[in-house]
Amino acid sequence: MRLLGWWLMLVGTLRLGSVWFGFFDIWALRLAVFSQTTMSEVHGRTFGVWTLLTCTLCFLCAFNLDNKPLYLATFLSFVYAFGHFLTEYLIYHTMAIANLTTVGIFAGTSIIWMLLQWNSHQAVKSKHV
Repeated sequence: MRLLGWWLMLVGTLRLGSVWFGFFDIWALRLAVFSQTTMSEVHGRTFGVWTLLTCTLCFLCAFNLDNKPLYLATFLSFVYAFGHFLTEYLIYHTMAIANLTTVGIFAGTSIIWMLLQWNSHQAVKSKHV
């Protein structure tokens, strides 16, 4: 498996922790992510379901890196998540900069790496045509 696949499995595994917090310990989720606002159990569960979906995409994509639609859906899940957290910090002020930085490192690295991998895969593919 390519290194990107291992990275996606790592990110998916780390996201499982957020799923747990979303369903069973929203106060830890609040401290780790949304530290500048209050949260209800329904907010935590909604976050948990979204994160479970993105975790699933990470694992599926890790084992199917050549599946273009799945790759694109996984890539876009990182873009959407990063955009969501960026607006939570910049517009709604529900996150601290430290929390945004942590999320940004994983989302940003994944976005850049997936873009680079996509471009290199396309370059190799066009040489064989």
